[in-house]
Amino acid sequence: MATIQLVTEIPGPKSREIVARREAATPRGAAKATTIAVAHAKGAAVTDVDGNTFLDFAGGIGVLAVGHTPENVVSAIQDQAAKLIHMCAIVATYEPYVQVAELLNEIAPGDFAKKTVLLNSGSEANEAAINIARSYTGRQAVVVFENAYHGRTNLTLAMTSKYALFKKGFGPFAPEIYRLAYPYLYRRPAVMTEEQYIDDSIARLEHAMIAQIDPESIAAIVIETVQGEGGFHATPPKFLAKIRELCTRYGIVMISDEVQCGFGRTGKVFAVEHYGIAPDLIVTAKSIAAGMPLAAVTGRAEMMDAPHPGGLGGTYSGNPLACVAAIEAINMIRQPEFLDRAAQIGERIRTFMTDLAQEVELIGDVRGLGAMMLVELVLDRETKEPASAQTPLVVAECMKRGVICIRAGIYTNCLRFLPPLNMSDAELEEGLAVIADALRAVNAQVHPAHQQAMA
Repeated sequence: MATIQLVTEIPGPKSREIVARREAATPRGAAKATTIAVAHAKGAAVTDVDGNTFLDFAGGIGVLAVGHTPENVVSAIQDQAAKLIHMCAIVATYEPYVQVAELLNEIAPGDFAKKTVLLNSGSEANEAAINIARSYTGRQAVVVFENAYHGRTNLTLAMTSKYALFKKGFGPFAPEIYRLAYPYLYRRPAVMTEEQYIDDSIARLEHAMIAQIDPESIAAIVIETVQGEGGFHATPPKFLAKIRELCTRYGIVMISDEVQCGFGRTGKVFAVEHYGIAPDLIVTAKSIAAGMPLAAVTGRAEMMDAPHPGGLGGTYSGNPLACVAAIEAINMIRQPEFLDRAAQIGERIRTFMTDLAQEVELIGDVRGLGAMMLVELVLDRETKEPASAQTPLVVAECMKRGVICIRAGIYTNCLRFLPPLNMSDAELEEGLAVIADALRAVNAQVHPAHQQAMA
């Protein structure tokens, strides 16, 4: 039996009513990707207030690796809520907080002593990681990369690359942030092979250590192992290895931002495990706690201990309910069979979309790592002109047919797939078929002659 069940027009009347109330009560800046109001969800299925059931290929923007409302997580939260909802780790200690830190220290890459601090969000954790690096090195400069997204606080907005959507009108931003070029393989110069382009990117990185910033002034180099909002670019291994080498050579703290690409999404617990490289600090959030607000910085013990007592933490950081959810989620995700399933899902999406690209001219590139997959949409495959206006039409067509999808990319012209990693084969195939129909519908508007020929 199909998971998708549509019983009203999309959005239905009850959804329209609740969304209208939201728009009246909240600012337009707090935007929404869809026009449905959700009543409940389970696994990969989401049911709205009108009784329509959708397949979720957005996963709360990469938060729901273990799916919606897994029974063991729900049970752990319910049990904990009856014992202790809040204490504040600044005031006293409770065991779930300690257990999460111990788990992260155990599974994080790197053969060295580690410590972990718990925070509320990816933005907060990235900012804490910068504070740790600055405290440890006594330096101030931070190197980041084009296409990067690191958060919405003032410091992490300064670190973020995508200007119009996230930063417009919000400056001035924090100083001592140096943004360097990142190897965007799909948009490399036509005269270069991938290897030549990566080598050129490395040469530019090394040149920046002379032309833009003294490496001995750099506290940290921060890189998403797989860029998220910027368009699911898996960092080329040679480029990431050069960053590790520069950090080691100059005493710079290497920070891997794995807020979106971590916790099973790529088929490893941490995406950086694909590279055999250990960062000094690793930042996690999103799927770490199955939808509860939790983030963490895990890293070398001597670095983590650099800030003064009281310099880290927050009122809600490491809340007991979030911690028990994280214990359950982490222990699910770290299982080999779970990670194998993530890799299988990713390969199925890649193969399906690569095959579909033979028919749908809008698809310019299919990329990602593991089950962190994306298609970049272009108006012309030769010029690679971004199909920025058409991408929201694809999202709307998916929604109308029963699949929740979201955009990404520096040009906002990409369709990203972040489904629950325990989605069944039947659900995956059902959802991909719907997405294909949505892409065909928009492709027919852009390339009507081609679509008629294919028919």
